[in-house]
Amino acid sequence: MEQRHLGRTGLRVTRLGLGTLNWARDTDEQEAADQLKAFWEAGGTLVDTADIYADGAAEYLLGRLMEELVPRADLVIATKAGSVLEADRRVDCSRRHLLAALDASLERLGTDYVDLWQLHAFDPHTPLEETLAALDLAVSSGRARYVGVSNFSGWQLAKAGTWQLAVPGGRHRLASTQMEYSLLQRGVEREVLPAALDLGIGLLPSSPLGRGVLTAKYRHGTPADSRGGSDHMAPFVAPYLDETARRVVDAVATAADGLAVTPLQVALSWVRDRPGVTAPILGARTAQQLSAALSVEALSLPDEIRRALDDVSAPVHHYPDQDWSTL
Repeated sequence: MEQRHLGRTGLRVTRLGLGTLNWARDTDEQEAADQLKAFWEAGGTLVDTADIYADGAAEYLLGRLMEELVPRADLVIATKAGSVLEADRRVDCSRRHLLAALDASLERLGTDYVDLWQLHAFDPHTPLEETLAALDLAVSSGRARYVGVSNFSGWQLAKAGTWQLAVPGGRHRLASTQMEYSLLQRGVEREVLPAALDLGIGLLPSSPLGRGVLTAKYRHGTPADSRGGSDHMAPFVAPYLDETARRVVDAVATAADGLAVTPLQVALSWVRDRPGVTAPILGARTAQQLSAALSVEALSLPDEIRRALDDVSAPVHHYPDQDWSTL
């Protein structure tokens, strides 16, 4: 599998990543093992998890599989911290919480370092300099090789990235930002992606298949064995089942027919090759779904199809997102 640099750093990762959001919840241990083995055998390196996935069980399962199935040295392990499952608070990026969470992640993963440690979200109640100092300490102590963020808006990413660059050589720059990005969700193109490109921060798209809708499985109803057909995941899929999404999915299916490939391959190839993207994160529930996604490696969309998909999925940009002087 082809590799890319993660942002403006020396870290190289495969241009597709394996996500573990479903592990130890909708994906059992055997399926997780099959996924990791298939990903590794395809040349994949980047595996993304988080301390709150299945209340830590996803990290624990990944650690066990690294011990038994895939060498730790062959993988680029990324995890996240900062989200909390508390009634009165959803994010805690204080130094105290972050460093304790990192130590707990390392214990569950069975490793003494992670390759990429990410803030799961922006914390408006903790001074940003305190949060970023915790990232620096994680790197300087050897517990993390690189650091990044997730779910930061454009101004939040620009502020954090600029802060880390304020003292050349004195802080560890942000390597990545993880955000939802697909043909059905192009909001990051307004401010997040321009900020990331300017700062040399690599984008790791989550939900690159529009929460599964871009596979075209929902064109004629909701399959009973799909996320949309499950009680706990149906609200996650529902926003992408409207008329606007239908037009995009129809265009993807038409392109797939013309290329003799699947809608999944078309949609994933589109986002993988967008400017600023390093590696979409694949959140497959089964090894079969993952194998279908990995088959995109050999596909590059023709320019005319890419432009057609750009047009049909184009988000509406108004002032101040567009250059006001040309309006």
